[in-house]
Amino acid sequence: MRITADTNVLLRATIGDDPDQARRARQLLGAAELVAMPLVALCEFVWVSRSAYRRPSREIAAVIRTWLTSPTVHLDRASVEAGLAMLDAGGDFADGVIAFAGRQLGGAVFASFDRKAAERVAAAGGETHLLEV
Repeated sequence: MRITADTNVLLRATIGDDPDQARRARQLLGAAELVAMPLVALCEFVWVSRSAYRRPSREIAAVIRTWLTSPTVHLDRASVEAGLAMLDAGGDFADGVIAFAGRQLGGAVFASFDRKAAERVAAAGGETHLLEV
């Protein structure tokens, strides 16, 4: 079966807070011929893992890096690596994905009200525009 993994499947498989759902999610992911992981699902996975489950960034990054090495997992590798770089720098995975994907779409300048996000994007070599509050 070729599946698209919803965020809740990724969470159940990795967090394991519901043993029955965790088992079923792991079986599905392990048996799938292809597991498509859309960026939105990965951004949600990171956000929920950090905010609701209080998982440390390094643990979340390790899970995502495992997926990057899986031959059955299909994802936007360059965007995911940009998100991981931001996460490793102490920022939000989604901000890294947004800045990278925006550049791919022709948006050369990352514009944000979030000072820390702008600083991290700039530190990674991106051009930024901080909107003052």
